Amino acid sequence: MKMHFCIPVSQQRPDALGGRYVLYSVYLDGFLFCKVRYSQLHRWNEQLRRVFGNCLPPFPPKYYLAMTASMADERRDQLEQYLQNVTMDPNMLRSDVFVDFLKLVQLDTFSITTKKASLDIFLPDGRSIKVEILTSDTAERVLEVVSRKIGLCQELLGYFGLFLIRSYKEGKLSVIKKLVDFELPYVSLCSSEVENFQVGLRKWYLDPSLDSRLMDCRAAVDLIYMQAIQDIEKEWAKPTEVQRQKLEALQKEDNQTKFLELSQEVWHYGYVQLDPCTCDYPEPSCGTVLSVGNNEISCCITLPDNQTQDVIFQMNRVKCWQVTFLGTLLDTDGPQQTLNQNLELRFQYSEDSHWQWFVIYTKQAFLLSSCLKKMISEKMAKQAAENPEMQIEVPEQGKSKKHHSQQSQKDYSSFLPRKSKIKTAEVDCGLGTIKEEGL
Repeated sequence: MKMHFCIPVSQQRPDALGGRYVLYSVYLDGFLFCKVRYSQLHRWNEQLRRVFGNCLPPFPPKYYLAMTASMADERRDQLEQYLQNVTMDPNMLRSDVFVDFLKLVQLDTFSITTKKASLDIFLPDGRSIKVEILTSDTAERVLEVVSRKIGLCQELLGYFGLFLIRSYKEGKLSVIKKLVDFELPYVSLCSSEVENFQVGLRKWYLDPSLDSRLMDCRAAVDLIYMQAIQDIEKEWAKPTEVQRQKLEALQKEDNQTKFLELSQEVWHYGYVQLDPCTCDYPEPSCGTVLSVGNNEISCCITLPDNQTQDVIFQMNRVKCWQVTFLGTLLDTDGPQQTLNQNLELRFQYSEDSHWQWFVIYTKQAFLLSSCLKKMISEKMAKQAAENPEMQIEVPEQGKSKKHHSQQSQKDYSSFLPRKSKIKTAEVDCGLGTIKEEGL
């Protein structure tokens, strides 16, 4: 699946010979990832092509004369599409030539040199683990270091991830984004303009039944047990009063297995809850709290008369979705570090035998989109396991295993950085035909 790369802004810079060049600000999941020149990306593409041949997406051509404004915009769009498409090949994502370049541009952008450093990784119970890393270590590498320190089985790493989390004095927390494998956690933390950011270790699956695959590893059970307790304390998971009393008794006994078994019955167990936001259903500007998991988007909507209404959107009735940036980025020497203040996610949903668009306005639109993609990949993995003859290609779960098929890996969402050029990926989430069209 495509990653949420975009290039919404670029800057003209003078070069050493008195000429000028364009510096592109590349964002990933709404945060400034790097600033890079066309020539750097061109050299990188040539290196990738020597390794992977003609399976690479098209790269925008060189211009030997001065570019007009429309040509510059076209190149920016083409570079953006290239970055989105080149990340669809899992073999490329794991290659040294791919990762080494992205590590370098992240370090260069934020003027951080490679050196030894300490990094605190926060567990769901609030405790932190200090690990010794290099500033150039990727999230994948840091996760491996953490797993060895806590005794987490290496074959279970795909069920966990590192997240940027914001903590608040009153005890609240907000999951901002999942760090992708080639991101540098040290750089992401140092470059953030937001206070009280921390890197947290959390499970990264949205099908609660997958807990069963982790029960033979003590460290994995400890982690999901901690997170279950935290989710209940933060009211992300919502037990009934009877369930709460039973869970409290099991917690006092430290009976983790029984606690997790009962948690499976708790409403919104294993879901990701977003910060309060607004939506356009059933009326414009309704406040809502979203919980995402178990193949559904669950919304607790506050109506204009302050009554609340619970609405559930099933993923098997979602056709496609898209994220749009609604704000304006200034062409300055210092672009803003995040796009997350003016975002919407809209999805097309089948209701009463017709398709309808629903819109959610949330600064966590990229996290929401990542969760939707995760649920799709888990559904595909489950269908592949139940029907081996289908040979469905599984996008994420189990990085070392790849199911070959005639159906290529497809994108289920698109990022729309500028409303003047909207691209929509239409998807049948029941593994049907996927069609992309421009509007």
